Amino acid sequence: MSRPVAVVTGASSGIGAAVARRLAGEGFDLVLGARRADRLAAVAAETGGRAVALDVTDADSVAAFCATVERCDVLVNNAGGALGLEPVQDADLDRWRWMYEANVLGVARVTKALLEPLAASGDGRVVIVGSIAAFEVYPGGAGYTAAKHAVGALTRTLRLELLGRPVRVIEVDPGMVETEFSAVRFDGDQARADAVYDGMTPLSADDVADVISFAVTRPAHVNLDQVVVRPRDQATARDVHREA
Repeated sequence: MSRPVAVVTGASSGIGAAVARRLAGEGFDLVLGARRADRLAAVAAETGGRAVALDVTDADSVAAFCATVERCDVLVNNAGGALGLEPVQDADLDRWRWMYEANVLGVARVTKALLEPLAASGDGRVVIVGSIAAFEVYPGGAGYTAAKHAVGALTRTLRLELLGRPVRVIEVDPGMVETEFSAVRFDGDQARADAVYDGMTPLSADDVADVISFAVTRPAHVNLDQVVVRPRDQATARDVHREA
């Protein structure tokens, strides 16, 4: 019997790479997608997966990527991100447009393309990596929180639409996770990114990967609809305990 196949987007680093490692350990064959080919190739070599170039903001790239997927038991929609932390008054709408394309339309493109093979597997699982930004807001975050609120709505609507079909829809909403997320948000300003986690212990990418791995390995009749996972030091997007 052939091994189940997991497709992971945004798999070149952070949560996506950690998920690839965990699912490889659970016995999945992997199809890994991301834009950074060299880093993606390294993760694929480590996990025994297959690296395929993928830009979820580009419809042609998504179509070419999904055309290589013959079987899909698990889809982990992880690609996305945030740009900037400006108030609405100073919003850079090109950045907002990218965040919507990457976080919302990217999920829609990949999921739409792979729904039939997911259903054909007999026990498809769609994981959408959201954020606490899907239900909380904070100053300067409107572009990102608006996109993640939309991702949450997409996820819950998809679950309704798939009711009665053999596909589970799982939403995982992390709080503060120390990855390249903040460095990307702040245009590579590593000192500013590091300051986000000063005085507190954030989640690691492996912490989130553990949750995702657990969710997709439950029995077929069990669905973890929504999992919110935060560090102990964080109560909300704005309330964080920091040591002096």
